Amino acid sequence: MLLPELKTLAGKLGISGASGMRKGDLVAAIDAQQRKNAKSSSAGTGRTRRTSTRAAGDAESKPAKKEASAEESAESAPARSNERPARENRDNRENRENRDNRDNRRDNRDRSNNDRPNNDRPNNDRSSNDRQGGDRQGGGQGQFNRSNGPRDDDDRGQRQRRRGRDRFRDNRNPRGPRREFGDSEPEISEDDVLLPVAGILDVLDNYAFVRTSGYLPGPNDIYVSLSMVRRFGLRKGDAITGVVRQAVEGERRDKFNAIARIDTVNGVEPEKAKNRIEFSKLTPLYPQERLRLEGDPTNMTARVIDLVAPIGKGQRGLIVSPPKAGKTMVLQAIANAISTNNPECHLMVVLVDERPEEVTDMQRSVKGEVIASTFDRPAEDHTIVAELAIERAKRLVELGHDVVVLLD
Repeated sequence: MLLPELKTLAGKLGISGASGMRKGDLVAAIDAQQRKNAKSSSAGTGRTRRTSTRAAGDAESKPAKKEASAEESAESAPARSNERPARENRDNRENRENRDNRDNRRDNRDRSNNDRPNNDRPNNDRSSNDRQGGDRQGGGQGQFNRSNGPRDDDDRGQRQRRRGRDRFRDNRNPRGPRREFGDSEPEISEDDVLLPVAGILDVLDNYAFVRTSGYLPGPNDIYVSLSMVRRFGLRKGDAITGVVRQAVEGERRDKFNAIARIDTVNGVEPEKAKNRIEFSKLTPLYPQERLRLEGDPTNMTARVIDLVAPIGKGQRGLIVSPPKAGKTMVLQAIANAISTNNPECHLMVVLVDERPEEVTDMQRSVKGEVIASTFDRPAEDHTIVAELAIERAKRLVELGHDVVVLLD
């Protein structure tokens, strides 16, 4: 009941000063007056009637009590219904203050992180709460979670993008293309033009290349997928021949062309090369067969080596001398003697950090494979050349060839 209705009811019951009372006091006074009237009416009927009519009096007093209890419940129900909006208004006001504080803290954190402002949704939620004024705490929490939904999605997307950038950064390398997986192979169609390629295979951590210009990385190297390396059992230092697809006009060109098909591995079919033995599983033995160096009567160096320090297959040797003592001349004499007297041996002369003119002189005077990295190249190239040359020698030994390596 409203306050005017309560005042009217108090006037009917004869309550004095009802116009100046508050709602709670007025409800309490009406309740007390009704109880007092009910007691006085029941007492009057008990005195006027006799004992014989007590049963009838009790029967009449029961409806009066029922009416009094009905009136009390009818009046107390509005009182409770009027107290509930007041309590809910206080709760909603506290919830709005808490949400305002949380929104302010979130806005400050967003500004400190230089994120996009996302204040439209919380402001609309606060305005809707002010207009309604009767939502409970659960509804307020649901609106708060919904206002945080877009920001959580933005944070999740930023974390995924950062992880993607880190993954791509790890796959980037200084001498090769950046590829996501390294297992994709080019597809060949009937209209493609195929070009033959050949070179030494260099297998690294996440990619592999066919070095077409020697043992050093170059701009014309051919990319080999890791799936193809695993399929054919390719190893570092293998001599590869195959074909690549010629680029079509208007087609996007990669930094390195990818090999389309492998024809031979070390001169044999790729399937046969898979079953070869590994170099680490071979049995090392002492030298049993001798390399004859004597040939030219004027070449006294080779004759002295045969007499004093003979060289055999499977032997390691070291030339120690001061600078400008003629080590290069000795190496040239040994190389020429081996190529002349032992043609079954594959001769490899590796020159690391040497002058370019010495490399030219060695190429002109030696009948063998000369692998060089001159002093004007970075130290990383020296390591690449030396390692790849040794790996190439191992692959030849796996095939049953005799290999002689002269390293300067």
